[in-house]
Amino acid sequence: MRALVLAGLAVGLGLSPACASDPIDGQNDVDQTGALYPRDGRRDLTADDRLRFPGAGVLWCRRPDGVPRKAAAAWLIGAPTLVMLNAHNFRNRQLETTRIVSDCYFQIGGRNYDFVADSLALGVARDAERLHITDDWALLRLVQAAEAPIQPLPEGPPDLTTGDLTLPVTMVSPGGHGNYRGDNSLETCSIRRVDPPTEGGTRRARHDCNDGYGGSGSGLFDEAGRMVAMQSASLSMNSRHAFDIEFHYGSALLIEGALLDALRTAAKAAAGAPR
Repeated sequence: MRALVLAGLAVGLGLSPACASDPIDGQNDVDQTGALYPRDGRRDLTADDRLRFPGAGVLWCRRPDGVPRKAAAAWLIGAPTLVMLNAHNFRNRQLETTRIVSDCYFQIGGRNYDFVADSLALGVARDAERLHITDDWALLRLVQAAEAPIQPLPEGPPDLTTGDLTLPVTMVSPGGHGNYRGDNSLETCSIRRVDPPTEGGTRRARHDCNDGYGGSGSGLFDEAGRMVAMQSASLSMNSRHAFDIEFHYGSALLIEGALLDALRTAAKAAAGAPR
């Protein structure tokens, strides 16, 4: 299952959201949306949603011609200058550089913020040869503090057993999806299995949340509103099939292990930095 399609490799940069009819009984017309699964319960984020799930932002990157395009979801987390997102926004599966930080910026609360160009910290080990689901994370620092609510750091790793389970979650996608009509979305769905830990002592969560190109970095929140995982990839991106725990599912990395350690270290450093 290492062959999972990384959601942001196409990153939705040139994709126009498919048009969809208004939801009927809470369901969008999947024939028009091209959702990952036959049931599509996504809806646009509201102002109340943004208050409940703070820190939701968007990574924007400039094309070679200089035109900025929306790339993926990103999170202001732990500090007003700390951003968490997927590593595959800047590296491909072979760890080759696909973008440079200075070509991108972070948008939240209607404002744009530049990154410190040399602040990129990747989840991959120094001797790694490929990018995997569980090390598909990156941290960046902003040049100036964002004037927006912050997603708090988890107090500890998710209290989830490894193996099959049914955990209701909410997927919050501030960057939207290439197969959804809106600029952003929210959906109630479930984590169905947690795999044993791999890279960085981090586990992968298999879930049945709808995803599409550009949905990388979406946050998965438990019923208490705690962020437990970050979306990385989905199998057969934009192909609509029934959920299958072995062959057709979404993948997110849990906020634990090396990622949680790095977040705590970076947030502590940011708190002590001059402003």
